[in-house]
Amino acid sequence: MNTHAYINILIVEPSSIIYEGLNRILSGGGLRLRVYRAENFDAIEQCILSKKVNVAIVNPLYVQNNEKGFHSLRSGYPATSWVALVYAFFDQRLLSLFDGSISISDSPESVIQLVKQNASTENKENATEEVLSERETDVLKLLATGLTNKEIAEKLSISINTVITHRKNITQKTGIKSVSGLTIYAVVKKLVSLDYLSE
Repeated sequence: MNTHAYINILIVEPSSIIYEGLNRILSGGGLRLRVYRAENFDAIEQCILSKKVNVAIVNPLYVQNNEKGFHSLRSGYPATSWVALVYAFFDQRLLSLFDGSISISDSPESVIQLVKQNASTENKENATEEVLSERETDVLKLLATGLTNKEIAEKLSISINTVITHRKNITQKTGIKSVSGLTIYAVVKKLVSLDYLSE
């Protein structure tokens, strides 16, 4: 990682006290940081897409009942490191889904060191996402504008089944299932502009 680059950190934690304490420790560690907060699981994806998060520090409580969603996020955003924020008992199998873990009993120095290690993983930085085909990109653009499968099929002169197949491929390649998430993805990747969507 470029030593002059900011590390974008997302903290996914319901407790304001825990969030503020961790934010204070991280901010005092001499790192160039931008710290963001998500208060629920659904907000994680939008934040990662818009902020290019390097390290997501997540209360495992959010993952406990949504492991499938967590796997989808991990595979969709391989450049992001996932660190568990632990202050209650969770079994080791759940914690093994993360790249590392922070306990509230850890020293500030060890917390900062763990964040630095996870933010500078070159392999993650160099991870490449699968590229959408030209037709998949066409489908994504129209999907982002709010068109249905039928309308997309008519617009591109292809069958609805073909549109559905393209949508499955898009979901597999991006790891994003929701239309709102795909819309944000399309905007971030500059496939569509916000002005275009508001027309």
